[in-house]
Amino acid sequence: MVGHFAVEYVYTADTAKRDEVRPAHRAFLSAQKGEGEGGVRLLASGPWTNDTGALLLFEAEDEAALRAVLEHDPFAEADLVSRVRINVWNPVLGPWVAG
Repeated sequence: MVGHFAVEYVYTADTAKRDEVRPAHRAFLSAQKGEGEGGVRLLASGPWTNDTGALLLFEAEDEAALRAVLEHDPFAEADLVSRVRINVWNPVLGPWVAG
């Protein structure tokens, strides 16, 4: 069964390096929009307006599959994410809800 997950990134303070890596990070996320790697699909993503982190919404078979994909995010590989918080999300209204 596919689950929905809300992922919160907290960024490190290295904004210059984040700006440098951002194009690769966004390309990585764009590749997840369809049927992404490992059955993980990105539904939406975007940074907080204060530039301290971001929220990403995914569909995935399970949290382990999602974590395996997130390890390859260029932001993670460049040590630009100081914390990743993953919560199972139960959408009841919106475009991802049948009916």
